[in-house]
Amino acid sequence: MLVTLAATASPGTLDDATDLGYLLHKHPDRAQVFDLPVGRAHVFYPEATAERCEAALLLEVDPVGIVRNKRFGGGDAFALAQYVNDRPYAASSMVAVALGKVFATAMSGRCDARPALADAPIPLDVHLPSLPCRGGADLARRLFEPLGWSVTATAEPLDPTVLAWGASRYVDLRLRGTRRLADALAQLYVLLPVLDDAKHYWVSTDEVDKLVRAGGGWLADHPERAQILRRYLAHQRRYVEDATARLAALDGDVPEEDAAPAAGTPAGAVASSDVGPQGAPTRAGAVTAGDAEGTPEPPLARQRADAVLAALHDAGARTVVDLGCGEGALLRRLAADRTFTRVLGTDVSARELERAAARLRLHEASDAERERVRLVQSSLTYVDDRVAGFDAAVLMEVVEHVDPSRLDALTAAVLGHARPRTVVVTTPNAEYNVHYPNLLDGPGRALVRHPDHRFEWTRAELRAWADAAGERYGYAVELRDVGPLAPDVGAPTQMAVLTLVGDAASPDAARAPAAARTTEETR
Repeated sequence: MLVTLAATASPGTLDDATDLGYLLHKHPDRAQVFDLPVGRAHVFYPEATAERCEAALLLEVDPVGIVRNKRFGGGDAFALAQYVNDRPYAASSMVAVALGKVFATAMSGRCDARPALADAPIPLDVHLPSLPCRGGADLARRLFEPLGWSVTATAEPLDPTVLAWGASRYVDLRLRGTRRLADALAQLYVLLPVLDDAKHYWVSTDEVDKLVRAGGGWLADHPERAQILRRYLAHQRRYVEDATARLAALDGDVPEEDAAPAAGTPAGAVASSDVGPQGAPTRAGAVTAGDAEGTPEPPLARQRADAVLAALHDAGARTVVDLGCGEGALLRRLAADRTFTRVLGTDVSARELERAAARLRLHEASDAERERVRLVQSSLTYVDDRVAGFDAAVLMEVVEHVDPSRLDALTAAVLGHARPRTVVVTTPNAEYNVHYPNLLDGPGRALVRHPDHRFEWTRAELRAWADAAGERYGYAVELRDVGPLAPDVGAPTQMAVLTLVGDAASPDAARAPAAARTTEETR
């Protein structure tokens, strides 16, 4: 198994091609050997000049040893195919494993010796002379060309001496482009197993985490995303659904309402041909900010996060608690904004908090940063002293997941006990749902955007809840629209900003429900 990565000197980007050694953390003058679970990896440089530098990764695989390894061996150790196969020769998913292990630091985008170079696109030439590709050369082009690569994929004959037998499933693949090295490695790490469509090791939930980390910057918008997820996750449906949801939330690239499976076009809904790129209806004469600049409007989820951050800045908040933070889509934005000196994320799900910690890379953060950004498990409907004392609290797309009978407890816990100066709440506008043809028709409910929504408020219903809560606990209420406005039904997302009035607590603030007690229980 062989893969080579070559860098070419280019004025202004890469003055000395041998700087590739710094980026890969492998010295061009040394041949290095690494023992891996999949075999022995050799790293060496066939060429290392100022004009062009080429690094090679050669993986030696022991098919018998792999069969005897419980992780890689599979269920039938006596099958002849496990001993006689293409693994020692073709760049399968095992090469992806080797890339991830040998070039882990380079893939993370870290280079202390050349930090500016690690962040800069450089001219690269990647060559895999023997790559299993179930789908042929055309699939290789469909996977890599949308990422900006110039792709040369040549199908290898099944037998060079008997051309009548046609092409084999192997291709000679060469990629050329100006890319960040970290991005190039991450794309190879994900797409080599996809082309092979045969992972040679057990696939578990860890693979979803790896996929989201490696594909976070490019996979959500890839035209072949669905096929990439299926193949990378060995066609395990539950993992594919998990990865799809996580990529949808990542950076707000895909709004929740767009992720709902189609259940037919509801009565009164606009036809799909009338729906714009974000699911909003197009209107004659309507011009969005994106249209005015000749670019598409940002996705609704991103507009929503932007609106929350704007509300926090308007309020002058310095410390923020994200209640029901999930896997940390908003937390990452909060953590990146140094205006916020203390950030706390809470969620009832320990699994979601683990994902949030991975997304925030807290395990790599300094002690000071881990003190500034913290995660705790907590329920929204129970009093918890740890969420008190913050300038602002955020409930972004959270309240609709709470049973209506528990809303009073949530309101008492947040406004009555925690009592931040500002509370920002976003929730779907149910009136706007007629503009989404692909919605779920939940049992006993009209149109909702997600199967876990217990309800969705109209604008009047949000106003009624916010006014009642504000009057009881001493908060002024302001309502805002988020997303494209429709004249008849408003915006797809509605926001309530509640601001504490005066410095005295409301007389009712202490009257939290008896069930509201500090606990780690789930709601």
